[in-house]
Amino acid sequence: MNDTALDLRRLAAMDAAQASRLLHRVREETLAGRRPPIAPRPVIDASWRRMSQLGLDPDQSSRSVLLRRDELEERRRTTLIGEVMRTLTAGLSGIADASMQIMVVTDEHGRVLWRDGNLSVLRRASGICLEEGAAWSESSTGTNAVGTALAVRKAVQVHSAEHYLQTLHNWTCAAAPVHDPRDQRLLGIVDVSGPASSFHPATLALVASVAQLAEAELRERHLRSVERLRAVAAPILCRVGGRAIAVDAHGWTAAVTGMAPVDRVTLPKSFRAGRVWLPSLGMCAVEPLPGGWLLRVDDGTTAEADGSRVVLDLSRPRRWTVAVSGAAGSWTQELSPRHAELLWVLARSPEGRTAAELAQDVFGDRTRTVTVRAEMSRIRRNLAGVLAHRPYRFHEEVEVELLVPEHPADLLPHSTAPAVRAAWDAPAGAQD
Repeated sequence: MNDTALDLRRLAAMDAAQASRLLHRVREETLAGRRPPIAPRPVIDASWRRMSQLGLDPDQSSRSVLLRRDELEERRRTTLIGEVMRTLTAGLSGIADASMQIMVVTDEHGRVLWRDGNLSVLRRASGICLEEGAAWSESSTGTNAVGTALAVRKAVQVHSAEHYLQTLHNWTCAAAPVHDPRDQRLLGIVDVSGPASSFHPATLALVASVAQLAEAELRERHLRSVERLRAVAAPILCRVGGRAIAVDAHGWTAAVTGMAPVDRVTLPKSFRAGRVWLPSLGMCAVEPLPGGWLLRVDDGTTAEADGSRVVLDLSRPRRWTVAVSGAAGSWTQELSPRHAELLWVLARSPEGRTAAELAQDVFGDRTRTVTVRAEMSRIRRNLAGVLAHRPYRFHEEVEVELLVPEHPADLLPHSTAPAVRAAWDAPAGAQD
């Protein structure tokens, strides 16, 4: 029985008292390091391990220091999730009230900004500090739907003794993240919580669906704002000579002239009017537009990257990034394993590599040039300003810094690329 993980649907079909006893025993045995009668769900087991590593006391209170009223109001006023509160409330508040539960909405740090629902449950929730201004991240309150959804970035349901803190064992909760569709930034969490007796496995699907509705509303608002920017930019672009593109504040394209259209231009965090160098376009003259920017590409310097610097960071086991800095500041992008392999090869080959050579380096097969060209085309969408082709290489004007693990075997540890595997056998320090 231990080899099978708990399933909430099967648990819901059990007698409530029997299910509660089983969950409590699973938690007790697992936290004590003993073999439980049935394995906890993987998402719960992973969270319990995180809590143990943090040294969180499972017997501690769930109370936290509340935000001051002025700080709470400031967070409500400035968060984008506040713009879809009507959708969240319409989708969940009434159902939560009728089912003896409450709806909770937090910011991206797990701080409760709003709550609504059944009045008696709201009073009970205040007893466990599930109230406006409270902290419900895992580091504050242990395994719970809000905090664990924040940690794993997906919808999570936590029931009864699956909570790490014993004081929460009489509660059940289901939560889902809400993301900004423009850049996938996490905006916050929407949650439905109530007494353990109100548990139903379908609650998770309901909460996740409402979170998706909120994201769809934000996406529609964004599309309308791009349309408004397009209406402003179109007559301006008709009078612009050469290549130019109008983008919103997040880099999404509204209109373009003299060049192939792109969905989005990656903008530095600190962006301003003036002459700015962008990784995907090169040097541009930037002018403000209502709701965005006009970027005029300087065709005389597009391929030049004077003064730019690239940092390829492969020092961590599972998160690899490339950072480009220049006159406009810095820009960072996370890399897929394949793109990390290709850029690592190029960083070590200042003379450049042909498509056939890269195919040999990455696949051990010189004939796979079509795949290599497709991958390099994707990479150059954002790095055209620092990457040349024929052969593929970093521009000579670019300063490239390669950050690798101390031990060669820790470089891209799951890679099957022959070039990477050969580097594992190299002496420490030989990679860079």
